[in-house]
Amino acid sequence: MIDLDHLEKYTENNRIEAKKALGGLPHSIWETYSAFANTLGGVILLGVEEYRDKTLHTVDLPDPEALVREFLESANDPNKASVNLLTSRQIRIEEVNGDRIIVIEVPRAPRYDKPVYVGGDPVCGSYWRSGEGDHRLTAEELEAMRRDAAVRTQDMRLLKDTELSVLCAESIAAYRQCMKNSRPHHVWTDLDDCAFLLKLGAAGTGEDGSVHPTAAGLLMFGRTQEILREYPQYCLDFRDETGETEERYLSSSGSWSGNIFDFYRCVSGRLQAGPDDAPVNKAIREALANCLVNADYYGRKGIVVVRKKELITMSNPGDFRVGLDAARAGGQSDPRNGVIMKMFYLIDIGERAGSGIPSILYIWKQQGWSEPTLKQSFSPNRITLSLPMTERHDDKTAVRRNGQNSAARTGAQKAMIIDYLTERAEGTVPELAALLGVRDSRAAELLAELTEEGITAEKGEGANRTYKMKA
Repeated sequence: MIDLDHLEKYTENNRIEAKKALGGLPHSIWETYSAFANTLGGVILLGVEEYRDKTLHTVDLPDPEALVREFLESANDPNKASVNLLTSRQIRIEEVNGDRIIVIEVPRAPRYDKPVYVGGDPVCGSYWRSGEGDHRLTAEELEAMRRDAAVRTQDMRLLKDTELSVLCAESIAAYRQCMKNSRPHHVWTDLDDCAFLLKLGAAGTGEDGSVHPTAAGLLMFGRTQEILREYPQYCLDFRDETGETEERYLSSSGSWSGNIFDFYRCVSGRLQAGPDDAPVNKAIREALANCLVNADYYGRKGIVVVRKKELITMSNPGDFRVGLDAARAGGQSDPRNGVIMKMFYLIDIGERAGSGIPSILYIWKQQGWSEPTLKQSFSPNRITLSLPMTERHDDKTAVRRNGQNSAARTGAQKAMIIDYLTERAEGTVPELAALLGVRDSRAAELLAELTEEGITAEKGEGANRTYKMKA
């Protein structure tokens, strides 16, 4: 992960932490362990100090074997760390410039292990990492991780203090008609609304014997004022900027129900690019459904969809539960709102096998348009999908990594840039373009996005400009 033979080229950043550890295992190592695990992962170097000029240099640890034993014992102690994420390959003793140091590679934790916390207290012991160091998670961020860690998806929860009457009858009727059109002989067709909602997962029976909406039912068929009682940050915002004046469709306008089903019906039609049955329109509908299915509706800023003449962007609160690269590769499905996904599936919208994003990428390539991009940002967590409708300029899209060829997708390209800048401390646009097998302009675009996301930083101007991990 790091070129240890040229350690002096590095500085501490959002993926590297150095500690002298001459006095034993430092207490702050556990804050860093938690922070790396809850963010992007990273490497902890014991027996390394940072000079005043920010460069890293080794010191000789007197007994690194004892430190490794102490670290592993503590990592397996639930009173010290909530989970041990490390394998034997991820903690090792290395000799650098005649000095023995310890390298600990902390992976990004899977969502069901988050938040990774230390000291036995998730409230005080959960951290995240930025270029400025380790920061304690806010109550909002901690709660978001806990929700995502649940085995049951967020929208399965029964709202025991809410009555079924809060749901919009018109929205339910419109959905039932869509389902009848898609599945005319379905066994639920002749059920009354209450029985239908129970079968759909939009409602459930409480301990009091009464029927209440689920979170999925409220989001899919509720009215804005009722949804806001459960989701105070809830907002759906569509902006059409294709004309001379902007047109807007807001859940808070009061002119329509404000639920995600009616939002989908309106917005999907406004995003059309040609005939309704065109593959590109199916891809757009898939993208919009994915945005709504994977949103964290407790998160800030809500859903924002913008239509420009040659670009569609869709942004939702929350992060990818399967990781950005896995989402692009497909084959894995871990929706944040599984009941809502099923509801869309029953009206022939959305992919259930994790193939939605790859399908969108394929259709965009068939159109000859520039490749869609996915961006994940942190604090607050958001995912933004950009769908350009402009002519593609062919780049060399095959790259070689770990001896295998793979498509040069944006997520994988960014991961390669991060690895390169971790291993070599800094790089230029031409160097990274050669690594990825793309034009300089494409590499510069990726670096600009990483810099905007707070992952990398730039230094110098013009031809002398270099990039490194944010310090």
